[in-house]
Amino acid sequence: MLMSPLIQTFVLHFGEMGSRWGINRTVGQIYALLFVAERPLNADEMAEALGFSRSNISMGLKELMSWRLVKLQHLPGDRREYFSAPEDVWAIFRTLAEERRKREIDPTLSMLRDALLAEPATSAEKHAQGRLREMHDLIELTTDWFSDVQKLDSKTLMQLMKLGGKVTKFLEIKDKLLLGMGSKGEDDNKH
Repeated sequence: MLMSPLIQTFVLHFGEMGSRWGINRTVGQIYALLFVAERPLNADEMAEALGFSRSNISMGLKELMSWRLVKLQHLPGDRREYFSAPEDVWAIFRTLAEERRKREIDPTLSMLRDALLAEPATSAEKHAQGRLREMHDLIELTTDWFSDVQKLDSKTLMQLMKLGGKVTKFLEIKDKLLLGMGSKGEDDNKH
């Protein structure tokens, strides 16, 4: 299987970016190839296209399956396993976010909760616990918000993302209105 220059550029770039995201280059390239492939691919096709050993492909696929980022399927009359990436980019985003939360955020929240339950022995530990509470509260607030966002369908999620800075402007207007109403209310109380 030969990759066109366009696909090869994407696959190579995704492999390099993967290493910055905490996955190895091979896994990143395998995923990029599956993401742009017109049809499900088997391990031999991926090994040929990427120039990797079959064992590297197998290990990369196992990692991608543990992240729930590839789908395994069998084709009629063919004993080989075929792999594909989800079609919906929002589904990929949701899966990545959920897996990262489970692997990175949840253990951190658990450690922070344990640290906050401990009785501080010194003023330094008391100060540290105050800082840890701030971190815990921020992480918990963002994960709760993200859990709510995860429940949105793709169309609504896209609309929310497109709002961008408009949400900030809306909140600024709301604050100005509330301030204006507050000062008017104070004026009414004076009379």
